[in-house]
Amino acid sequence: MVDDDIAGEVTRGARALVVCPDIRGQRQSQDPESRLEEAKGLAQAIGIVVAEAFILPVRDVRPGTLFGEGQIERIDSACNLNEAELVIVDGALSAIQQRNLEEKLKRKVIDRTGLILEIFGERAATAEGRLQVELAHLDYQQSRLVRSWTHLERQRGGFGFLGGPGETQIEADRRMIRARMGKLRRELEQVRKTRALHRARRGRAPWPVVALVGYTNAGKSTLFNRLTGSDVMAEDLLFATLDPTMRAIQLPGVEKAIISDTVGFISDLPTQLVAAFRATLEEVTAADIICHVRDMSNPDNAQQKAQVLEVLSGLGVIEGEGSDPAMPIVELWNKWDLLDEDRAAELKAIADSDPDILPISAETGFGIEELRARLGAVLTAGARLHSIVVSASDGARIAWLHAHGEVLAEEDAGEGEEGPLRRIDVRLTEKEWGRFESLNS
Repeated sequence: MVDDDIAGEVTRGARALVVCPDIRGQRQSQDPESRLEEAKGLAQAIGIVVAEAFILPVRDVRPGTLFGEGQIERIDSACNLNEAELVIVDGALSAIQQRNLEEKLKRKVIDRTGLILEIFGERAATAEGRLQVELAHLDYQQSRLVRSWTHLERQRGGFGFLGGPGETQIEADRRMIRARMGKLRRELEQVRKTRALHRARRGRAPWPVVALVGYTNAGKSTLFNRLTGSDVMAEDLLFATLDPTMRAIQLPGVEKAIISDTVGFISDLPTQLVAAFRATLEEVTAADIICHVRDMSNPDNAQQKAQVLEVLSGLGVIEGEGSDPAMPIVELWNKWDLLDEDRAAELKAIADSDPDILPISAETGFGIEELRARLGAVLTAGARLHSIVVSASDGARIAWLHAHGEVLAEEDAGEGEEGPLRRIDVRLTEKEWGRFESLNS
């Protein structure tokens, strides 16, 4: 039987052993060394002290423990040597495997899913984020009730005409979890409807939306702060921010645009989180342009790009790598300040040949003005030239045209019934032209 204190919550400052199983024949999106580094980063993101970390080759998966007896002894010895109270397995553990490992190691054991859930639970700030985290936790935990704590083995007395043995505590707990999950799903559906109404209002406004996407820790929040002057949490941590944040910004030729900072993507995202956090990426599907932020200082940035494109494909934004996107995508090669001269020169030659790639450093501000100009150019690319005659005394509409469009020429246009007229040649996007016509109605 596992002690109750072993089954407690993961605490900040806990010393942990991180183990990355390299299972023979199992395809992974990253090599074992990269996966181990990412697992260490996930642990540190929630304040866990990584006492030691290593890769364990697994030739044959043991159904009850994943690892063989000799490997479990190695883990136990490493825990004792490093005074580790927690074991993190960077992979998926079944409920039985987790329980058996805890019994053998006499320590708390969590897998990749449990670790990411802990991070999400700490980071979620909005009501929607907290609802999604709780739903994901319950979905994960309902399969873990086989971890038979003593109270789960007791039976409650029967009731009704037939009486009978009643329901076990584990059945009651499962029923309570299902009821709570149903309530959470209803609340989340209401939140999604509210978000849809907000998007519809923005669509009627209508202001263009720029969505920042990218692998976790690529620098999206730092870039968001740089562009908006905000103070969104931006640290060198995986999943430093979870809840989508939106702010208004000005761009060349665009008086107002909405920029959205979304949750970072990650490889092998647990299935519970794919479903629970899909709503945080809904803003991407409503965007006019996507900025894919890449950490070019990370040696695994190519694999990270593939993970992001896979998620975007799942959202219907693109059909797959190499396909034409449903909306413009600009690749922002971030953390340029961390590259050595040779690597920067090599990448710059590639970027200069592709108009959809822009080198930047969100930390230092390098390339930010070029980014603003590029976004303005993309968002006004569909602008048409309109020749508009307005009353010279109508300062409000004349100012509006200067603020929302690209005025190419302005001249006197004679006299009208209400006095002098002005002819203005201006480029307006289809949305802005619709807004100008609504001013006349």
